[in-house]
Parts: sequence; structure tokens; C-alpha cells
Amino acid sequence: MRPAPTILHLDMDAFFASVEQASKPSLRGKAVVVGGLGPRGVVATCSYEARVFGVHSAMPMGQARRLAPHAAYLVPRFELYRSISEQVMRLLRELSPLVEPLSLDEAFVDLEAGGTAWDAESARLAGTKLRTDIRTVTGLTGSVGLAASKMLAKIASEEAKPDGLVLIPPGTERAMLEPMTVRTLPGVGPATGDHLRRAGITTVGEIAEAGEDELVRLLGKAHGHALYAMALARDERPVVAERETKSVSVEDTYDVDIHDRVRVGVEVGRLADRCVRRLRASGLSGRTIVLKVRRYDFSTLTRSETLRGPTDDPAVVREAAARLLDSVDTTGGVRLLGVGVSGLADYTQEDLFAQAAEGRAEGLAEEPETEPAEEHRPTPTERRWPAGHDVRHAQLGHGWVQGSGLGRVTVRFETPYSQVGRVRTFPVDDPELSPADPLPLVAGAEGGEGGQPSSLPRPASLPKSWSGGGGPAATSRP
Repeated sequence: MRPAPTILHLDMDAFFASVEQASKPSLRGKAVVVGGLGPRGVVATCSYEARVFGVHSAMPMGQARRLAPHAAYLVPRFELYRSISEQVMRLLRELSPLVEPLSLDEAFVDLEAGGTAWDAESARLAGTKLRTDIRTVTGLTGSVGLAASKMLAKIASEEAKPDGLVLIPPGTERAMLEPMTVRTLPGVGPATGDHLRRAGITTVGEIAEAGEDELVRLLGKAHGHALYAMALARDERPVVAERETKSVSVEDTYDVDIHDRVRVGVEVGRLADRCVRRLRASGLSGRTIVLKVRRYDFSTLTRSETLRGPTDDPAVVREAAARLLDSVDTTGGVRLLGVGVSGLADYTQEDLFAQAAEGRAEGLAEEPETEPAEEHRPTPTERRWPAGHDVRHAQLGHGWVQGSGLGRVTVRFETPYSQVGRVRTFPVDDPELSPADPLPLVAGAEGGEGGQPSSLPRPASLPKSWSGGGGPAATSRP
């Protein structure tokens, strides 16, 4: 472990929900839940105002609605989230060439490698500047943890939430960890936590006291050794700039089980097209096509086919996925389908472009007739006008969908830079209403309208001493 707290962990605050609040003036300071809105949907993330009512990520959406019936429930806008994530990652790369993204809203940065920080004070200054830059560029807030290792930096950023900075001074790590619960440590989930609790171990300090031999006996060699090292604040993992992508995949869970075999084939074709779009966006191709099918009884089947070489041809991937589907019994219904590509490479084997035609000549599975693949299946009314997505009216301008059903769609007309907007309802087939691209969150960015950067108010229930604005910019934990 290094002698200075020069590893930074950034975690954007309630990222998806914060983006929605920043882009919709009427939702600022309100409970917002983002995720799948169907009967089988789950919460992707929620605002801090919604968390007060017990809503959390990965919760079934039906349960969230019971806990917070007054909240705004929105379908994710992943393209917008990705574009904002790219802005944040660019800011991180200005600090150091060693940036390790973990997701759209989370990353490690080695400040020492970039010459940005070499001691506690310079690290604190870098973290404070980063938070200011993120707010200026995106209008959003992020929490920063600074420590001498990746594990401790991540723990520090969690302690800093929301909108704060926590630095763990070298030499104080053990004292800081000891009173924390065992679930604080990476890799300790509910099952491991319960196993340790039954053995009388509930805090990190008690893990250290139990000793390595006892942990190995309880958890096995690999897990026991790793957990004991973490309890002693030992973590030598480096920040890795490029994390190898092992596969690219997409999947959909359906509100109602699909029984019609032709419809299943159509869905597999659409998923194959979406998968290829992601593959090409990453500049990759792959050799192995994977089909995932979750049936009505929750049993999950996977089938795979390895091609002669890597491809990013949608026809090749569609036909391979269709062949795989032929080997799966879908009697009784299908609740989830997925298509993935693995065995990735950064090149394409040209002779595979002819494989689709060759396959048809050899009598392989025929491609079902499909509509052009869409990110959201447009058949049901709600899919045509997903809640929270952007629209434009020929006369009234830019707005977003508050809800739809029974042949009507309700739109609130406002932008990230306007006051709270008015609400109007239209027929779903109104010719003057059309889907629109999201506007940038900060006025003037990427062609946005004039005005001031959007910012999110802090929930009243959260302690102001954690704020990065108006109060102390950072907190040191002994």
C-alpha cells in the first residue's frame, strides 16, 4: 500500500435519477425512480428523496410503487447517461492517464501516475477541483474518496455520499475500518455476512481478531485469506487503465411471457441487431454468439456457437442466434431473452461477411421477417411514448412524457434551463408530436440554450455538513 492517499474513487450521486432531475425542472427536489416500469421491472436507481421512503436499486418496481406511490417513475435514457459519463471520464483523464472505469458513474484514478498528487494536501486539492469541474461541466454532483488503496478509496467515497469528499490519512486505516460492519468490505454479500454473523463476527475489527486460520475454516482458503487481508487494510491492487471487455450482450425481460414461437424469433432478431450496434460502437467484433433464454418457470438456458473468425455483421449474428434458438424448447412461455457476442477482437474476418448467404444456401434456419430493431420495442402504447423520454411538439416545443395509456399521452413542456413547464395531453398519434433527442444539461453546452448550469438541491433530510457547496469542501476521517 502506498504512503500517500493518491488513489481517487469517484461515484456520481444517484446518477440516472440525478440526470433526470437536472433535465426536468419539475422533478428537482422530488422523489424520482428510474428503471423498468412493467410488472417485472426493477429499480435501476432512485433519487435521495425516494430513498427516504425505503426505495433502493434492484428492488422490484411494484414494491417501490407501494413504498413511494407519489414518486415520478421513468424509463432509463441510456444514451444520455452514456454521453454525460463520457464528459465525466474526460475530466478524470485530465488528472491522470490511469483511469479505471467501473461503470457509467464510477471510476478509480491513480493521481500519482498523473503527477497530480503526491501527498494528502495535493490529493485533497485534486479531489476538490474535480468535484467543482464535474458540477460546472455537467450540472451534477459526485462523491470522492481518497486513500492509499482502491478498497479504502471506494469505502471513503461511500462515506462521502452525497456530494462530499472524504480523505483517509495514511496510518489511520485500521482504526477507521475496525468499527465498520463486515458488509463494508468488498465481496461480503448477504450470504457471507450471515455466515460470519452466526460465527459471532459482525465488524471488520472482529474479522481481524478472529485470525486468518479461523476465516479459512469458515469461508474457504481463497475467500478467507482475501477477507483477512482486507480487514487489515491490505490492498495492493493497481489502477488498471483499460479493463478488457470479455463480451457484449443485450437482453429484455417481458411483461408477459411470450408463447408464440414466431414472436420469440422476432425478438431474438431484434436483440441480435442491438447487440451488433453495441459491438460496433465499441470498435469490436467477436467469434462466439450466445443465446440466453429464461423460461416461464425461471429456468435459464444458454446456447453458444463459435464461428470461424470474428465478425460484426448483423446478418451473421442474427442467423447464428436463430440457429441456437432452434435447439431450445420454449414450450410454456419465455420471460427473458438475451443475445451476446464473446471471443472479442478489434478486427473483423472479412470472409465471414458471406456467411449469411452461405447459411441460407445450406438450408440453415431462415431469418424471420422483422421490423428495424429499436432500443424500445414500439408495439404497446407505453413503449411508443416511454415515461421520461424526450418529445417535441410542432407548436409547443420540447417536453418529456409524463405518462401514456388509453390512446393518450401526457407531456410536460420544459427544458433543463426553463422554469417548471405546463402539462398537455394529446392523442398518441398526434402528427405534431414526435420523439426528440435529449438536450444537454448545462446551458450553452453542445448547442444548448442560454442560461445557467443546472444544479440539484440537497434533500432536506441529509446533513448539510456533508455538502461540497457552501460548507467545507472535504472531510478527513481519522
